[in-house]
Amino acid sequence: MKQYTSFEEIDRDLKILKLQTQIDKEEIKLTVEEVKDSLSPVRVFGNAIGAIAQKAIVLKAVAKIFGVKRVVTSSK
Repeated sequence: MKQYTSFEEIDRDLKILKLQTQIDKEEIKLTVEEVKDSLSPVRVFGNAIGAIAQKAIVLKAVAKIFGVKRVVTSSK
C-alpha cells in the first residue's frame, strides 16, 4: 500500500485514476460499437454468403483435382 506524504500526491493519483477510468469507459464504448457492427444483419448475412461461396469454390476445385463427378439420381 502506498503511503502519501502530502495532499498534492493524493490529488495527483486521484486525477490519474479518474483519467484511467475515462479511458477505460471509452475503450468499452469502442468495443461495444465493434461488436454491434460485427453482429449487424447485413454483416452476418454477407459473411454467411461469403462462407458458402468459398466452400462451393473449394469443393469444385477439389472435385476437379481428384476427378470426382457429381452423381444425380432421379426418382421415378
